Amino acid sequence: MSTTAPFPYAVKASFWRGGTSKGVFFKLSDLPEWFQSILNSEKQPDGAQFQRMEKFFAAVMGSPDSYGRQLNGMGGGISSLSKAMVVRPSAQADVDVDYTFFQIGVKDGKLDMAGNCGNLTSAVGPFALNAGLWRGCPQKVGEVNGFETASVTMKLRNTNTTKVIESKFDAFRNNHGSSTWQYLEVGKCSIDGVPGTASTITLSFLDPEGSKTPRALPTGNAVDEVQIGDRQIMRASLIDVSNPGIFIDGRDVGWNPSSTPDEMNANQGLLDKLEMIRKQGTKMMGLDPNISSIPKIVLLFPPKADGMDISCQALSMEQAHKAVPVTLALNLGVACKMEGTIPNQLSKHLHESNTVIGHPSGSLEVGASIGPDGKIESAKLIRTARCHMDGVVNITNGEVSEIL
Repeated sequence: MSTTAPFPYAVKASFWRGGTSKGVFFKLSDLPEWFQSILNSEKQPDGAQFQRMEKFFAAVMGSPDSYGRQLNGMGGGISSLSKAMVVRPSAQADVDVDYTFFQIGVKDGKLDMAGNCGNLTSAVGPFALNAGLWRGCPQKVGEVNGFETASVTMKLRNTNTTKVIESKFDAFRNNHGSSTWQYLEVGKCSIDGVPGTASTITLSFLDPEGSKTPRALPTGNAVDEVQIGDRQIMRASLIDVSNPGIFIDGRDVGWNPSSTPDEMNANQGLLDKLEMIRKQGTKMMGLDPNISSIPKIVLLFPPKADGMDISCQALSMEQAHKAVPVTLALNLGVACKMEGTIPNQLSKHLHESNTVIGHPSGSLEVGASIGPDGKIESAKLIRTARCHMDGVVNITNGEVSEIL
């Protein structure tokens, strides 16, 4: 029998920006025991366990919210601001930290654990350092205003995809006997879509092929024909690097690359058509079309500005993205180097190993390391992160017996 909480239940948490996303971060050890047992089992949660986690995160974020604003929780009303991470030390000898990503539906409160969030991944290492979850030793660099500075290299395992990411960032500590290192946020790095500057975070996604399928090209083809409806055929490249993606030439659906994400979101007919393409392509990749977070669909265009290789308009959770999801950008950067794919056909190939991707908020440069045998060894990019708040998040709605 369950009872309704007459008071808020407080859970230790941190609120971070990572890249162009924001989310609530938890140490696994700070969560209820039932939650810890689910993630520590390293197994997919069963139906009842999944529903319990779904109610927990919906209460944290303020979902479901028919108004689409999440005013009753920590969410921000759009998919890039309705995310959470749970972080713990890794049991694997060659990995420092394990983390699990959770996407929470804004209007329906549905939980999605299918993929990873590359933007928010940039904050995982700094959070782990600040939270005391890292057992390593940073490499000292120098001293600034009475503080020691150092470089941290941390290996992170994303449990959603089982892929490993190497995160490099700066740290500091008081040089008067303190042994505690903290993430050094201050720096001169800027990324499009985020005002101001911060320190540089370099993410290298190791062995990124086949995050949810057996290989980079799940169908074995550089370009596939995706049938939507009875007659229409759409050309698409179905590619799984870092996270699965479906790439189409945006001109094939009549979209003007100078149009804004808000204009696309107001075009329900186009959104419905793109979702049909996404679902059919998902089936061809051997994935579940009812999972809305992966694969994502991306409209591609020739570069819209000098210095860019290609331009894109990505969609996430059936809404036009205001920038580009990082794992999708990594996928696209690698795809531009893969002979015969639609990204490869549209790219100007201005840079030998890197690709500059134009998106609605500016541009993003990603690097790809491809071995002599054609194997994709890593995909790399630069991000920034900031801790907005350390404290507790109050959960006030929901059944106590189901959430605690």
